[in-house]
Amino acid sequence: MMRPNGLARAAVRFKPASFAGTFLALLMSALIVAACGILLETGLRASVPAERYAKVPVVVAADQYVRVVTGSGEDREEEAVPLPDRARMDAGLAAKAATAPGAATAVADFTFPVRTADATPGSRELPVPGGALTAHGWGSHAFTGTALTTGSAPHDGEVVLDAGTARAAKAAVGDTVTLRTAAGRRDFRVAGVAEAGPGDTARNTGAGDALAWFADTQAPALAGHPGRADAIAVLAEPGTRAGALAGSVRTALAGSGAGVHLGDDRGAVEDPGLGYAKETLFGIGGSFGGIATIVAIFTAAGTVALSVSQRAREFALLRAVGATPRQIRRAVASEALLVAPLAGIAGCLPGIGLAHWWFKQLQDRGAIPEAVRVHVSWIPLLVAVATGLLTALAAGWAAGRRPARTKPGQALTEASVERLRPGVVRTVLGVAALVGGAILTGVSANSAGDDAAGAALGVVMCFMLAVALLGPLVARVCAGLFGLPLRGAGPAGELAAANSRTNARRLASAITPIVLAMAFASTLVFMHTSESHIADKQLRAGLTADHVVTDPAGISVDAAARAARAPGVEAVVGVLSTQVLIPVGSGEFAALQGAAVQGVTGSGEDLAKVQDLDVREGSLDRLGAGRIAIDTTLATSAGVGVGDPLPLHLPDGTKARPEVVAVYGRGLGLATVTMDRASLAGHVTSGFDSTLLVRGGSEESLAGFGEVTDASGYATGRSLDAELGAWSNTTMAAVLGGFAAVAAVNTLVMTVLDRRRELGTLRLVGSTRRQVLQMLHWEGLLVSAVGVTLGTAIAAATLIPMIRGLTGDGPYVPPLVYGSFVAAAVALVLLAVTLPARAALRRWS
Repeated sequence: MMRPNGLARAAVRFKPASFAGTFLALLMSALIVAACGILLETGLRASVPAERYAKVPVVVAADQYVRVVTGSGEDREEEAVPLPDRARMDAGLAAKAATAPGAATAVADFTFPVRTADATPGSRELPVPGGALTAHGWGSHAFTGTALTTGSAPHDGEVVLDAGTARAAKAAVGDTVTLRTAAGRRDFRVAGVAEAGPGDTARNTGAGDALAWFADTQAPALAGHPGRADAIAVLAEPGTRAGALAGSVRTALAGSGAGVHLGDDRGAVEDPGLGYAKETLFGIGGSFGGIATIVAIFTAAGTVALSVSQRAREFALLRAVGATPRQIRRAVASEALLVAPLAGIAGCLPGIGLAHWWFKQLQDRGAIPEAVRVHVSWIPLLVAVATGLLTALAAGWAAGRRPARTKPGQALTEASVERLRPGVVRTVLGVAALVGGAILTGVSANSAGDDAAGAALGVVMCFMLAVALLGPLVARVCAGLFGLPLRGAGPAGELAAANSRTNARRLASAITPIVLAMAFASTLVFMHTSESHIADKQLRAGLTADHVVTDPAGISVDAAARAARAPGVEAVVGVLSTQVLIPVGSGEFAALQGAAVQGVTGSGEDLAKVQDLDVREGSLDRLGAGRIAIDTTLATSAGVGVGDPLPLHLPDGTKARPEVVAVYGRGLGLATVTMDRASLAGHVTSGFDSTLLVRGGSEESLAGFGEVTDASGYATGRSLDAELGAWSNTTMAAVLGGFAAVAAVNTLVMTVLDRRRELGTLRLVGSTRRQVLQMLHWEGLLVSAVGVTLGTAIAAATLIPMIRGLTGDGPYVPPLVYGSFVAAAVALVLLAVTLPARAALRRWS
């Protein structure tokens, strides 16, 4: 068992400054790994407690995922993709579930939005904020705790209102109210007034506190899903355990495809958003976490290697006085054992804080349900500490190989001269990474959609690996090129150029973190700015309507027909916005890709009057039942064209194979898929339109349908919908870029402090303090120029093919944002060089 020996303890004790940089690098590494690991574990364990179904032992629901199976045999893998909307089930299964042994009753549950409408003669208007109510079937009162205060249960054509809404409207039993549902505008008789129970008010995010209950026989049709239920609540007979009841219900419903849930799984039935929350946390903790971990390992390993190489003279002296190679390796490993665990433990606490902050920000933006909680266990913390320890051991072993193998008689000579020839293994691996990056760049350039994005991720990782492995060689070449202008900057500039050429390894240690920060920050930020810019450009060019009508609560299905009768209106198209899932790729690379879809009313001719989709192939004239139009990028990803069937999953998971009748070019700004509204209406929770696009007419004549704006104003509002994506990319760029920036400062400070003898010598031979600082400033500018240039080149090699594959256009780089990145890199380098240099020069003043 390897234990810290006296030599290692003495090195840490008497030269703590040599290990401070290593400690900080390993601490930051543990922070990143711990935070991402906590988010990943939270995604794996995420659950929400049952609230609506808190008093229901067993809940039956349709599968809320589409399963994608790839491979076969031992290589068989299944991926579960959450549906864009709720999958529903046959409401008639409630009768079967009620026959299961131990079941007292089974209630089909329905939840759907309804809207208030202008009162008809003889009816009362409901003063509901936003005009929206959440509706349920009355049968759910059996488990929600809702109870009538006056009146009776509703029958067809009747409604029960919650006490607060009835009181505000001064509505009593026997009065009539007018409501808009997915089935259209109707008058309902108030059958009763109820006090909402905890099951009906739990997580009621649909419409504030306004509630309505309809007869179970009528509720599915009013919801737009005749014969379908959201779930079935199975209540138990006294003395029946939930597990036993679940087994009997599972037997009774065998072959129906419905899932039986109990415990915390009931909460997932209530809140389908949990599936997307898990995906979000997987993406951050898994995909981004993997990248961040690799970056952290590279950076920490580079710092450890720099620390070991800076003590080459000490190791050489030990070899000269008889220390064996084993003792040298043992000393390096023992130093890692002393520093790495402490740094890892110190980094775990801020890592937990970062995970909690990140998680709360996602909750505040609606990406994660409020009921989900961060899960912190010892597993990610142990992984963070172990990762830092293994990184320190591996980097120390690799950096200590040369001084350990050097012959005692040559040790001091070897340590005094930088090794010019790079290691064979390191060079081979670096060239392989460089070639791999070039190949993936070509693959990304010839791909489209998610394939381009996937290949682009490999591009940035390969090139970053190449820079890390070939750092000294790259630094020497860049020092020669960028050092040429320095020769004309006076003695300080010429000395800086000479130092950079002869100390390429030291230069490489400083350049690599700058390249990391620039490459990752630019890729993440400019990926989003490019997509947003192109989407906004396409939206502004493609939206040709004179007026756009929107309403946060949704626009009723008959609004398009009524708006068409307004004076001066030439064409009206109602748009229902949602998502579908489309299979792309094949074999091991098969996947489901989410695609934004617009369900439109009217004909293709009407659509052409309010939108210019930039049709490339086919025609919108045949758009209708079983026929769709798709964006050209999706057509390439899915491998289909005009006349081909496109297999897809509608929002609730229903399979369809519509024919592609047109391919267009403005899908990113408008919608990736365009289909008739009727094909979507029964497969979404809300049967209300998202917008009305109107040609002709006036703002005054359309004001009764919602908020009216022109196309330009609507485009400006739509651009704000990408706020979560922008924030996520910016946060990830800040985490990675900030980590790399700290690593760069740490490395530069270590490098300058290690040069105290050199700086002192320059002062002794007559150089002024100002000249020495000027030399260091020129070296800092050289480091920042090389780092920014290489980082920008890597980001460009990643972004250009990826953005062209995703959008068909080039990347958009805001000059001010890029300029701020460059300015930050230069300022950090100069600050990291100047402050320790001033401290080191004080003794020579």
